[in-house]
Amino acid sequence: MKPSASPGRWSDLGPRLGSGLVMLLLGAAAIWAGGVVFAALAVVVSALMVWELAAMLVPARRARAVVLGLLAGASLAAIFVLHSPFALALLIVPSLAGLWRLARRDWLVWGLYAFAIMLTGYGLVALRDGLNAPQGLRAIVWIIAVVVVSDVMGYFAGRTLGGPKFWPRISPKKTWSGTVAGWIGAMLVGAVYALSGIGGWGLLLLSPLLAFAGQLGDIAESWIKRRSGVKDSSALIPGHGGVLDRFDALIGAVLMVLLVAQFGTLPFVGG
Repeated sequence: MKPSASPGRWSDLGPRLGSGLVMLLLGAAAIWAGGVVFAALAVVVSALMVWELAAMLVPARRARAVVLGLLAGASLAAIFVLHSPFALALLIVPSLAGLWRLARRDWLVWGLYAFAIMLTGYGLVALRDGLNAPQGLRAIVWIIAVVVVSDVMGYFAGRTLGGPKFWPRISPKKTWSGTVAGWIGAMLVGAVYALSGIGGWGLLLLSPLLAFAGQLGDIAESWIKRRSGVKDSSALIPGHGGVLDRFDALIGAVLMVLLVAQFGTLPFVGG
């Protein structure tokens, strides 16, 4: 008799969908509102991610993790309030502050990843409100759509098709089938933008690149978790783990957008 599929394969689907819906509604409202509302969300999420990162690296010193998380939120909020190019130096404050609070072996990991989190929070707000209204909104929706669609397609393809692992030593659950499905999903997002006239055809190439950067962000966080001996960055989000577990791909994607933006105009500002 052929054994039935293990129910554990989809056991996290219910909580994952429920909490995902809540995050979608909150995020959509903040993105639509922009301004102070979206900036406040970026501050809170960035602070939580820095807290989780510090808690993974120094699990025995939770108070230090809380302090670093609060410092990250305060630094990012100050940048948005001051509106000065000189205030951007505050992006490195959490990284520098953590150096004397963490073990030396964690300095490079902490310094780079904490800075990446801060730059992501700043970059999202800069893209949303730095461009004129319709362009900023389109940019953020595109980034998040690419990350979400590639993640969802990768999740279901990986669970359904299985196959060879993408990087078993670092991320044992990630498969090549899920990875490629994520790229295809991202390309579909780019196609929708291009066909609807609100983005250029360059998005057909840029969207999969964004998805790949997001997957690298996921792998980077997986490496830190394995290094720290934890399964999830925290237990804040049912079905997803921690805030970092949910937004690790967004870090990679936003950093890629900021990098590409340095070399020309992003093709999402059509129409």
